[in-house]
Amino acid sequence: MGTRHLRIFACVCSEGSMSGAAKKLFMAQPSVSQAIMELERHYGVVLFERLGRRLYITAAGKKLLDYAHHIINLQEEVEREMRDISSKGAIRVGASMTVGSCILLDLLKRFKEAGPGSSVESVVDNTSVIEEMLLLDQVDIGVVEGAVHSADLTVKPFMDDELVLICPSCHPWAAKGAVGPGELEKVEFIVREQGSGTRELFESVMAAEGIKWRRTGVYNNAETIKNAVASGLGVSVVSKMAVERELESGMLVSVKIRDISFKRKFSIVYHKNKFISEAMKLFMQECI
Repeated sequence: MGTRHLRIFACVCSEGSMSGAAKKLFMAQPSVSQAIMELERHYGVVLFERLGRRLYITAAGKKLLDYAHHIINLQEEVEREMRDISSKGAIRVGASMTVGSCILLDLLKRFKEAGPGSSVESVVDNTSVIEEMLLLDQVDIGVVEGAVHSADLTVKPFMDDELVLICPSCHPWAAKGAVGPGELEKVEFIVREQGSGTRELFESVMAAEGIKWRRTGVYNNAETIKNAVASGLGVSVVSKMAVERELESGMLVSVKIRDISFKRKFSIVYHKNKFISEAMKLFMQECI
């Protein structure tokens, strides 16, 4: 029995008659009578003694009424709590590393300003981890730079990004400003870990161009890679957004690769069967 039957029963008790309950609930009286009969049949009890035109609640009816009030109050409490969560905009956001270091904080700030009282929990990891979290419903929405491979996820690109080749200012390439694809085979690269969107794009472009490259270090964040490159330990290919300050200060130099580019899009990602809450809609609006 659902709460509809219990609400009708409680209303009959408070009004003292089927007709009174029908009027208050804007229902036909036969529908009210039918609901009471279904309750009695379901529980195998008599809820009212029908003496003349009056109804007298039975002991079983009084017991059910106590439960009905409790269940109805609980449902109303659930409704209030869920609406409160929806209105406050509680969401869980997962961001990949480059997004997390370059634009996530600005997105969260704008989201909070657009929805005062909103609540957000965020986590930053590489693209493959965020993809897995989305599939396990551990986050509601992802903002990633890498390719997403699961057919169960909806992907909506929203921002352009480009990877650039970086070297220290003392490197011979710094003065040249540009190198040919063949020259990439003569240096050692510092790269991101497996599962990183940056690593995946770098490897796919290098493979497509038939370039054999050598690895000298693997790090799971852009800061360590930038410091390693600045120290002369190798070169790297990273998001231009991640090295803007270092390029301006002269700590690092961006070098063009003739006839090769590493372009991609940042994307909003969520499960295809996910209910899109108002909070999620608001967050996605702030991304665009």
